[in-house]
Amino acid sequence: MSIKLICIDMDGTLLKDQQTVSNNNKEAIKEVINRGIYVAITTGRVYDCAKMYSKEIGLNTPIISSNGAFIGGSNGEVIYNNPLNIEELKKFYSVTKKYGLMAYLTTNFGIVSDDELPVNHVYNVLNKKLPDDKKIRIEMFKDIYVALKKFDGQILKGVCVEKKNKENLIKARKELESLNSNMEIVASWNDNFEIMQKGSTKGDAVKRLAEYFNISREEVMCIGDSENDFSMIEYAGIGVAMGNAIEKVKFASDYITDTNINDGVAKAIKKFVL
Repeated sequence: MSIKLICIDMDGTLLKDQQTVSNNNKEAIKEVINRGIYVAITTGRVYDCAKMYSKEIGLNTPIISSNGAFIGGSNGEVIYNNPLNIEELKKFYSVTKKYGLMAYLTTNFGIVSDDELPVNHVYNVLNKKLPDDKKIRIEMFKDIYVALKKFDGQILKGVCVEKKNKENLIKARKELESLNSNMEIVASWNDNFEIMQKGSTKGDAVKRLAEYFNISREEVMCIGDSENDFSMIEYAGIGVAMGNAIEKVKFASDYITDTNINDGVAKAIKKFVL
């Protein structure tokens, strides 16, 4: 059965350096679009950031953002929206603060935090280059619980980051998992974990998007590299792991392509579609 929908992760997959889509990847995507195949960005990043890249590579398909907590059309149409509730967010902050970890929240527009983001955080790096009207919003609060009330119904993801004390990161994640709460918990890098409301995974979102287009599971190809991509790799008719993917994703995949540095996305598209 031929592929009709290709869902592609951004970091570690489509992007070669957290910022740039290679010309080879752009050309391969353009060619499949010209053949009438849908291509959708499927990312942990916020919607406004993902939309910027979607436009850059010429997509007008819906965007899966915040690890599947939001699916939005390029024209602003809301297909799926599953924000975290305040009770889950309070649990998240209680545990992350207990272990002295940095935590922040994401919405469609950007970041909400009571902690300064590192200067090398991807949104800070992007904002140095973007014009004012394209910058990713970063809202700072002295009291995060004030932010929870202000943005109630808009917070899609909680992110916990720890680059040095990985042991505390593991402990915090295990404690949250033991609460048997209404959260999905995954990692997008080896120094973090992220929470979403139950029912928000990339696999769930790809399934919803396939149903939106009336496309069968067998006609879907997904490409990714990290733990947050596992569910969509497992769902897809053809699951493709990047050469730089974690072992769990490689094991679940049908095929392992080249790395994100070496145009692994374009090579997978050429193999299975072109």
